[in-house]
Amino acid sequence: MTPTKITLPESDIPTHFYNIVPDLPSSPSPPLHPGTREPIGPDLLAPIFPMSLIEQEVSQAPEIEIPGEVRDIYRLYRPTPVYRARAFEAALDTPAHIYYKAEHVSPVGSHKLNTALVQAYANKKEGVKRLATETGAGQWGSALSCACQLMGLECMVYMVRVSYDQKPYRRIMMNTYGAQVVASPSNLTEAGRKILAETPDSPGSLGIAISEAIEDAAKRADTKYSLGSVLNHVLLHQTIIGQESKKQMELAGEFPDLVIGCHGGGSNFAGLAFPFLQEKLNGRKKQLRVIAAEPASCPSLTAGKREYDFGDTAGTTPLLMMHTLGHAFVPAPVHAGGLRYHGSAPLVSHLLSLGLIEAEAYEQIDVFKSALLFARSEATIPAPESAHAIHSVVQHARRAREANEKTVILFNLSGHGIFDLAAYESFLSGKMV
Repeated sequence: MTPTKITLPESDIPTHFYNIVPDLPSSPSPPLHPGTREPIGPDLLAPIFPMSLIEQEVSQAPEIEIPGEVRDIYRLYRPTPVYRARAFEAALDTPAHIYYKAEHVSPVGSHKLNTALVQAYANKKEGVKRLATETGAGQWGSALSCACQLMGLECMVYMVRVSYDQKPYRRIMMNTYGAQVVASPSNLTEAGRKILAETPDSPGSLGIAISEAIEDAAKRADTKYSLGSVLNHVLLHQTIIGQESKKQMELAGEFPDLVIGCHGGGSNFAGLAFPFLQEKLNGRKKQLRVIAAEPASCPSLTAGKREYDFGDTAGTTPLLMMHTLGHAFVPAPVHAGGLRYHGSAPLVSHLLSLGLIEAEAYEQIDVFKSALLFARSEATIPAPESAHAIHSVVQHARRAREANEKTVILFNLSGHGIFDLAAYESFLSGKMV
């Protein structure tokens, strides 16, 4: 019988990140300079990123070594377990076998620490003293705040206003780690002041917060910018999730038919999916389905156009080829704050255009119904972001029941919902729209 909790020893923490780019049948479109529309070089990125991360961003190497200092800190929580969700299967009365990777067990409660530690380490090695970043629901801000504290760096976080108000405990967590946190749009930057002048009650967006953080970094010699999703090097760092999961599924004696992750910018989805997609790309698992589940209020993959667009609202980033709702798009203030981004990671967008992955979009009330069912059967309260993946699992598990087919499903529980209880209160009280 498959154990409920599938663990790995510390010796199985990956030594390298997996780079999917060399395995793709075609190359993704490169970022462009917004003025010349020519592919950008390292010189354009150097003012905001350390060179080691810029090299990872454009690397064609199949593997990138994980620094020993980072790997030592990973031992605090990695390898994370994979669970067989037997009670959830019973609640759904499905023949499907449902597994989930438990990234919520990290010190900050989400997968985001995987890349935050690498980015803080890379900046420290190049003499940077301070990092500026944005955060939606606060998971990324919490992770970078923690990583900066462990690496001896200062941290400045621009937190999307609606989440700043909805999730005060995320802000307090960042403050506890020593970070400075302000609501975005703020009066600290030109980008923020412009938005406030036009829309004083703006709920903010990740695009706005990115503009503020980049401006902050560009104006200070001691500061670099750090991003929690979207770019290639961020997705690269998360592939330890899928690498561990492949070993754990081998121990379970099964390989997933479906791999599912929630999708905002693309980091947790890519982290789980890319190592499994390697098996599809090399022809060993051609029937594998990989699904990105996103909010219907911010449906970049399912409703956005794939075109060159800015990664931020103010138009200060290079142009990225991605599925986008437009860089000026301000999504509704739904509770899945970490998924409220106008665009998708260029690599994820490229995979969708190649037909290698699928995308689904769901309304938040339906998502919370599934989240509640999961919490009441498996005992873990999922983050609203992760609940989108759970809702997709519910749909496919029910289809397996209708077809009476044993379907093996693996999803990423990318974060816990302990700091998101206001969202659950809104749902339970009937106030959620």
